[in-house]
Amino acid sequence: METPASTTASIGQPLSRVDGRLKVTGQARYAAEHAVPGVVHGVLLTSTVARGRIRSLDTTAAEKAPGVLAVLTYRNSPGVPAYQDAKANNNPRLAGQEIRVFHDEQIHFANQPVALAIADTLERAQHAATLVRVQYDATPPETDLAAHRGRGRKPQKADDHLRGQPNAYRQAPVRIEQEYRTAVQMHHPMEPHAAIAQWEAGKLTVYNKTQAPKVAQQDLMRMFNLPEASVQVYSPFVGGAFGGSSRIWPQEVAAILGAKLVSRPVKVALRRDQMFNLVGYRPYSIQKVGIGATADGQLVGITHEALGQTSRHEEFAERIIDPTKSAYRCPNLNTQYQLVALDLSTPAWTRGPGEASGSFALESAVDELAYALNMDPLALRLKNFADVDPATGKPWSSNQLRACYERGAAQFGWNQRPRQPRATRDGQWLVGQGMSMGIYKSERQKAAARAQLFADGRLLVQAATADAGPGTATIMSQIAAQASGVPVGNIRFELGDSRLPPAPGQFGSHTAVSVGTAVHAVGAAVQQQLLTLARSTPDWQKRRLKPTDVVAENGVVRLVRDAKVQLSYADILRQHNLMGLDLTREVEPDEEQKKYVGKSFCANFVEVRVHEPTGVVRVSRVVSALDVGRVLNAKTARSQVYGSVVWGIGMALMEEARMDHRYGWYVNPQLAEYHLPVSADVPDIDVLFIDEPDLRLDPMGAKGMGEIGLIGFTAAVANAVFHATGRRIRELPITPDKLLGPAV
Repeated sequence: METPASTTASIGQPLSRVDGRLKVTGQARYAAEHAVPGVVHGVLLTSTVARGRIRSLDTTAAEKAPGVLAVLTYRNSPGVPAYQDAKANNNPRLAGQEIRVFHDEQIHFANQPVALAIADTLERAQHAATLVRVQYDATPPETDLAAHRGRGRKPQKADDHLRGQPNAYRQAPVRIEQEYRTAVQMHHPMEPHAAIAQWEAGKLTVYNKTQAPKVAQQDLMRMFNLPEASVQVYSPFVGGAFGGSSRIWPQEVAAILGAKLVSRPVKVALRRDQMFNLVGYRPYSIQKVGIGATADGQLVGITHEALGQTSRHEEFAERIIDPTKSAYRCPNLNTQYQLVALDLSTPAWTRGPGEASGSFALESAVDELAYALNMDPLALRLKNFADVDPATGKPWSSNQLRACYERGAAQFGWNQRPRQPRATRDGQWLVGQGMSMGIYKSERQKAAARAQLFADGRLLVQAATADAGPGTATIMSQIAAQASGVPVGNIRFELGDSRLPPAPGQFGSHTAVSVGTAVHAVGAAVQQQLLTLARSTPDWQKRRLKPTDVVAENGVVRLVRDAKVQLSYADILRQHNLMGLDLTREVEPDEEQKKYVGKSFCANFVEVRVHEPTGVVRVSRVVSALDVGRVLNAKTARSQVYGSVVWGIGMALMEEARMDHRYGWYVNPQLAEYHLPVSADVPDIDVLFIDEPDLRLDPMGAKGMGEIGLIGFTAAVANAVFHATGRRIRELPITPDKLLGPAV
């Protein structure tokens, strides 16, 4: 049953999305939908070569076409000030040089913007873009990570890890050593990337699709050498992002430069094929894992070496080896991560950034070790459960992974699983079960929130965070309700605007705990002030009430000993001649929290059916058991896990951006050939929340949950495929050709 809108203590309740009606009725405005007076349209023309330079660029015909205001290229660009200053070019969040849009004639990757046709209508801009003539001096591109793996180098922010002896697994009585690979994956959100840019009296306003309004504002301030008051980023609704909207991309810069060139607001929206490499992607990875144990399953050593790809013009590093550092109790462990710079666009954080790829290798290797030991894969994991964080030696802020294993296995019926592969058949279908664990960081960052209580009892709470789909506005309303005592139906949470109190971006699974703590703090401050005001009202002052004599809930302050004696929040304000309250609170992690390591955990149990004649794999059952601290909203939380599992099915079995390395071009840049799971591919998903609060991280007891449902899931699928078929597939996606081809 859903919580009524009047309920105060609403954390944990399955409250429906507070912005749901706006979204389903079309009233929500996404990046390309804002009504900006005088807006004109820009359409990008992108390069047809992956490496080289522009030899000639003829825009004459395009500029003469009806309705065309200008054609923006590197030759007439107003320029980005940061492009001229080598020191300013270094983005503190990314090492190296970001792509310089319309800066010079150099081509760094296929589909790089080379011109922006600007016209009074979209159709005229589209037509003008086809009239631009470009000739290139092309150089053969280098885009194949496997072919160039020999020139890997450490990232500038190398995070290699060593404890005990390196490569100790080689001395273990039982050991395995294998290579695993994951494919390039694209984000493909429902809402295409777009931006509307407007210059007015030196102030820049950008309506875009961002997971981090404040971070985007800071990036634009740096790029265009503008003060904070002169840059506003507005993104109240985001139609899916997953990391692909975590930074400023070329279409935003193109819109900004175009608006300055024509002195009009300019809208630029990407086509689906342009989104394949203009807004980031999950990079290809090659990983080697060596793992060894004693004959009874005690881990002796783990070695995890990972190779990733980045662009030549910018260094992007991800946390691919992070799960390995802390997943298991193991005395000897060494990890190494290297990058190869290629003629590609820059990758981006992608849901479970790095950890989703790294956990596939680690959890596949653990499963292989279990078979080498003739040991149950769950028993092996339980035997090497880490009571403290192996990477730091610090205690966990909380760890309910054992409960995840226990409850997940019981719900799935793991003890009924036959030990040997190929033991279960249903006609032409081979049936198998596999499992894995997942671990992902849960941490707080500095955040602020503002609360305005109005004379009629309504509460407005604001923070410059974002909502890429998980229901941020909903859970923040619930946190504010519980902390302030205002009924959740009387609360509005405002986000997506860089002018609001600063908050971190919505990535890294820290929005709920970071922004939520700020919302809790300001909500509690509102309640405390109302309690103080209530005790000093003319009617109650003579009672000489102590703080413990009154309590606030459901929009009223009442006496503890006599609930019938109460004052509404509106009455309290009125008796003090106040129009309202306006409070802001900023919070950041304290020293006590640094004593602990915060992580979220999960246990994935998967059943697959493999059609033996064709190699087709179907996921037929999923149980996902998660330790995410206190669940803030049972409905939205469950939906997040559903999304993670669906993406995990795609990552494991279907999703692959395929490139022709001769030309550096993706050959399936549309949804007809880049395969994604549809409803027929998704089974019933059983989600189990342990729901144990972690009060060391934040006052709500929550932990991060945006990423954890995906971590390790692909390995559970691969392990189930092995159990069904006896064939170990170590490269994602697991497509029929790999099951039907020669055994590796």
